[in-house]
Amino acid sequence: MKKLLTLTFVVTALLFSSKVNAQAYKEGDKLLNVGVGLSSYYFGTPFGVSYESGINENISVGGQFDYNSGKSSGLADWGYTAFYVGARGSYHLAPLLKLNDDKIDLYAGLGLGYQSFKWNDSSYGFGYSYGNGIFFNYFIGGKYYFTEKIGAFVELGYTGLSSSRLGLAVKF
Repeated sequence: MKKLLTLTFVVTALLFSSKVNAQAYKEGDKLLNVGVGLSSYYFGTPFGVSYESGINENISVGGQFDYNSGKSSGLADWGYTAFYVGARGSYHLAPLLKLNDDKIDLYAGLGLGYQSFKWNDSSYGFGYSYGNGIFFNYFIGGKYYFTEKIGAFVELGYTGLSSSRLGLAVKF
């Protein structure tokens, strides 16, 4: 009976300790987000990719690229192209919030990059660039992992070419 109680205690302690340390984000993780922007600053729906690598238990750093283009024909022929490319970093909040869940990753981040928007109106024979230059972005986000490596993400804030992004999250 004593051996059974000891074994039960050890197994329970191991299960509990592994659950306490279970977090969706860990140092060394490689995080890829592929998604679309909603509420675009320009027109259409931007496509974006971001990648970050975990440098410690709270911070990951990497880069981001967003692209959007469109055109119209009819009474007026026009087209546009917009892109954003930059560096970004995220602070993962699980340790701060004492969130012990291996499926949820909440984070806040900052980014700095270059944004470009070009417009061409062939009906009237002119084109121009608007909003080109250095762009500071900030965001809050969350990921929910369906499996150990695949999940979904959402980000809100100034996130490149839109005020929100959502899509597929992959962890390596």
